[in-house]
Amino acid sequence: MSRKRTRSRSTLTPAFVPAPTPVPANSRSNKAGRRLLAGVVAAGTVCACLSAVPASAAVPEPVVSRGVTIPAFYTPPTELPSTNGELIRTEGMPLGLSIPGLDGRPMPGTATRLMYKSTDSAGLPVAVTGAYIEPSAAWKGTGPRPLVAVASGTMGQGDQCAPSFALQNPLTLNGDTVSVGYEALAIYRLLSTGAAVVVTDYVGLGATDRLHTYVNRLDQAHALLDAARAARAVPGASITHASRTGLYGYSQGGGASAAAAELQPSYAPDVPLAGTYAGAPPADLTSVMRGIDGSALAGALAWSISGFAQADPDLRAVVEASINATGKAALADASTMCVGDALFGYGFAKSSKWTTSGKSMGDIIAAEPRAKAALDEQRIGTLRPSGPVRLATGIQDDIVPHAQVRQLALDWCSKGANVTYDAIILPNLGDKILTNHLVPLLTDQGDAISWLTDRLSGRAATSNCWTMPIQL
Repeated sequence: MSRKRTRSRSTLTPAFVPAPTPVPANSRSNKAGRRLLAGVVAAGTVCACLSAVPASAAVPEPVVSRGVTIPAFYTPPTELPSTNGELIRTEGMPLGLSIPGLDGRPMPGTATRLMYKSTDSAGLPVAVTGAYIEPSAAWKGTGPRPLVAVASGTMGQGDQCAPSFALQNPLTLNGDTVSVGYEALAIYRLLSTGAAVVVTDYVGLGATDRLHTYVNRLDQAHALLDAARAARAVPGASITHASRTGLYGYSQGGGASAAAAELQPSYAPDVPLAGTYAGAPPADLTSVMRGIDGSALAGALAWSISGFAQADPDLRAVVEASINATGKAALADASTMCVGDALFGYGFAKSSKWTTSGKSMGDIIAAEPRAKAALDEQRIGTLRPSGPVRLATGIQDDIVPHAQVRQLALDWCSKGANVTYDAIILPNLGDKILTNHLVPLLTDQGDAISWLTDRLSGRAATSNCWTMPIQL
């Protein structure tokens, strides 16, 4: 399958994938390779806005991912601010789905592209991109206009799949890649309530300096909380430090929002968290890997393996020792794919075909203490979340299994958290074909947004933890 990329962004060492074609010294693969081999990421301080950043002496070559040229905005500077959530640069961004309002302002709002500083799972500085949308609708609740930080569901691992890019380009279809901005429906519904919205692209998705660390608990939580911080400094934003903040996410995004709710007290106590919606969160990655393997979304398994191999040396060593030539090619190929590409390219693939032993990657990791420990560190539910949380999961979900979401609710309830747990009862809509996972995204969306809007308005939430013994 053609990858059609001007600058390779494989972050894997030559021992893991075949050596890439030589690329310029400023390319992503060289930068990321130096991080992996030397464990060094440049750190420093820069001014908070684009106009104050010194011009580079040499303009880097553009990244072209599967025929899509990634705007230069997404290339991080070599030096980053010291403060988490500090803006690095901003620029106006047209929304792909927008109409002029009667007052001349665009509906549903005015968008600004962002790059801001965060901290990755290794404790090192990282540049993250995203978008802030100032709504045209007035906020009718109490207090100042609130903010919702949206963590997108799975978009892919190629930079062209970034959620902010999808807001501008709702459909990318060029013969080499397929990306659909399906989160626009939830985002626009949130904007219609009068709440402002900030969307994170996560670590390495959009930003061209590294591979996206798919479903990495710390990376995602930090990126989401720092997006909320960055939004407050966007020129023209009406939100303030007193604005109530909500977290919203489903699937990958549900894991990000759930992890952020747990980490907010220690990582971002300055973010006034009013409530969190976490739909179908992958809280136990060992269980989720088994659910994804052999499913229509099997390509996501490649994204998680590559992302964790980049971030965790122990898991990387296990993967390098277990993967065969077919697996190496699949991981490298999938690293530039969006969801649509993965469905066509690796739908229903089994990871046992990618290993030297013929065992699945889930079984290999479960049997290897170092790798298992790395995934156990990703477990969500070990900390008490801040503020009320609404957890929702389809009882037939076989991609992000229902049982591990219910266990998350039990874990949080045992810690005294304010949890509203909602098991979505639907018939089995087809094994391993994504329908059992995707349909609850749509059927629960209205209730999720209503619940979160109530929290942003200051209304209290009542936990239903006491009914957990009789809930599905």
